[in-house]
Amino acid sequence: MNIDGLKLKLGFVPLNDCAPLVIALEKGFFRNHGLDVSLVKEASWANIRDKVSVGMLDGAQMLAGMPLAATLGMEAMGQAMITGFTMSLNGNAVTVSNALYARLQQLDAEALAVRPLSATTLHRLVVQDKADGRPPLRAAIVYPSSTHNYLLRYWLASSGIDPDRDMELVVVPPPHMTGQLRDGRIDMCCVGEPWNTRAVAEGIGHVLIASYEIWNNHPEKVFAVTRQWSHRHPEVHRTLIMALLEATRWLDVPENRREASEILSRRAYLNVDARLLRNGLEGAFRYSLGDEPAALPDFHVFHRYAANLPWLSHAEWIVTQMIRWGQLPSTLDVKEAAAEVFRPDIYREAASAMGIATPPENIKPEGAHTQNWLLTTPSDTFTMGADCFFDRGPFDRERSNTCLAGLAQQKQ
Repeated sequence: MNIDGLKLKLGFVPLNDCAPLVIALEKGFFRNHGLDVSLVKEASWANIRDKVSVGMLDGAQMLAGMPLAATLGMEAMGQAMITGFTMSLNGNAVTVSNALYARLQQLDAEALAVRPLSATTLHRLVVQDKADGRPPLRAAIVYPSSTHNYLLRYWLASSGIDPDRDMELVVVPPPHMTGQLRDGRIDMCCVGEPWNTRAVAEGIGHVLIASYEIWNNHPEKVFAVTRQWSHRHPEVHRTLIMALLEATRWLDVPENRREASEILSRRAYLNVDARLLRNGLEGAFRYSLGDEPAALPDFHVFHRYAANLPWLSHAEWIVTQMIRWGQLPSTLDVKEAAAEVFRPDIYREAASAMGIATPPENIKPEGAHTQNWLLTTPSDTFTMGADCFFDRGPFDRERSNTCLAGLAQQKQ
């Protein structure tokens, strides 16, 4: 019998990392927890936002920044949202058109072979184009408060490119990226899998850098609901997280990734060849057609490294980027804003009910570890993933408000 007698509708966008929702349904984890769930495929993140906000969806896969943006006043349809569960880490990449890739090769082919790739050559091209009077390059992101937006900006800015002044940034739904790249309507994009792989497989694009290389094990998708919905249905919310926990544990068993690819490839979900999904899911990522796959075993992380805990340090980094790029006022209290939306307490209730140990902390160092490391507590030891940024700079939580206030004022 379903808890509270609810028939739940949960939304997703067709990407590899909708997998926890799909697997929880297809492998019976929702049903085993007494939940009656149907999944609704949406074409864009704006659809997800609107339908969760008005109650057409009970909850959904969301970009990690979306519930923050909705709660902190960045959305026209303001609605307080929370997340008690991080669904995945990593999973995106920056892909450029063949024409842009050829121009970059002409400038410095050797630099393009270095991993992780910097945006230095791209910066040279931007400067050259400006001097020649050419229009700015058009780069696509999937949503204004997406990690795609913030990680792309972080990467570009590290080499001197101002994303707002030197380029034109546009929003394109993930399933449309490949077509726009093919048609020449965009020069580059930052999008989740399998759309980078599809561009490479169809011979219309080249991947410059995976998001994992910009920030190792960054937060990506979360399961989010409105605050009001969670208050009305706390037991259902907790039970949903328990089912999703089972799904993410199943997904991070390497032997299950091939089956996950087959399930996700179905028409009801991604509706693409399963071989395109394996590129990221099985950790053998191809940057260009004809290249040998590169080993990126953490391209998609669903459970390991305490990934499902909604870390406040993750939320704080996202909020500081919102301030950095002028989306939020510099006077905002970063810590308070993060804690309003990311709810590790809800996650711990669900994990405890399943006998799953969780780190007692709500924050962890971000940018301090180039390799896996151990988080040791009086009762447990947790294997954590690398967390370094592309530029090797640590995230200083205490100084972030002061530093980013100045940056935000410069942008205005």
